Amino acid sequence: MAVPILKLGDYLIASIQSALADDDLARLQDDLARKVGDLHSRGVVVDVTGADVMDSFTIRTLLDIAHVGKLRGAETVIVGLQPDVAFAMVQLGLRLDGVATGLDLEEGIAILDDRRDGGSDGA
Repeated sequence: MAVPILKLGDYLIASIQSALADDDLARLQDDLARKVGDLHSRGVVVDVTGADVMDSFTIRTLLDIAHVGKLRGAETVIVGLQPDVAFAMVQLGLRLDGVATGLDLEEGIAILDDRRDGGSDGA
């Protein structure tokens, strides 16, 4: 299942609507890396609101998306972690170190705007 990637100004928004297979996650990573360069995007918001389960491969792929985006010139914010998912991540020792997170899309955009304007909040 392909994840839709929308362009909003200088930002890309990828909205994960359900649990994804490993191949789908790898395709998302490749698509975002390509689109950041093609569209000269300065930020990426990955909305995981629809994902009610996230395994270690998913977390690692989200980290990779953020690191690849950074190397391509775009900050990444992960938004929409469900409380049960966040709790399970803590219990399993899965972390998103170095990646900004927010409650929802609006907060993710605000974090990117703040970082673009020279702030550092949101990590």
